[in-house]
Amino acid sequence: MSPTIMPAEVQDQLFRTARTANAWQDKAVDPDLLRQIFDVMKFGPTSANCCPLRLVFVNTPEGREKLKACLDAGNVAKVMQAPVTALFARDMKFYEHLPRLFPHADAKAWFAGNDKLIESTATRNATLQAAYFMVVARGFGLDCGPMSGFDVEKVNENFFADGRYKIDFICSLGYGDHSKTFPRSPRFDFDDVCSFA
Repeated sequence: MSPTIMPAEVQDQLFRTARTANAWQDKAVDPDLLRQIFDVMKFGPTSANCCPLRLVFVNTPEGREKLKACLDAGNVAKVMQAPVTALFARDMKFYEHLPRLFPHADAKAWFAGNDKLIESTATRNATLQAAYFMVVARGFGLDCGPMSGFDVEKVNENFFADGRYKIDFICSLGYGDHSKTFPRSPRFDFDDVCSFA
């Protein structure tokens, strides 16, 4: 199959006209839709196919209360209004799965006992997978409200108490109320930030 250029309307949906949602319609997100998004996102590349992202979808009253206690004051209303908020975390023992995920080499041995490599690999690749998830979510018609305005230690304590998983960032998901969307902020041009070497 020869590659094709992404149609302009898809570019718009995923990036140009897509916006960070700060307010939400009163419309539920079907858990099966989240499953469908994951089943596309999982094919995005990670180093040595390590796949360290772990997700918790907060959509119950109990989960919301636990998350509310962790949020910066300015984020409480918009997160509590969202139908679901994804906790994007990294598995600090992701390498235990490498015999299954990367079976053609002893990749587990690359990481075991090397805390610095574990941390950098888990952080980089889980963040990459979370970005894939958000782009795919937009492709499935959802709006995203990613943020880092929360108490990291509290989220880890409330949701990942055994220490194996560590939060990276959170992202509310749903159908945005775009009457309350902020004006788009400027972006860099190519020549501002890109070069060739």
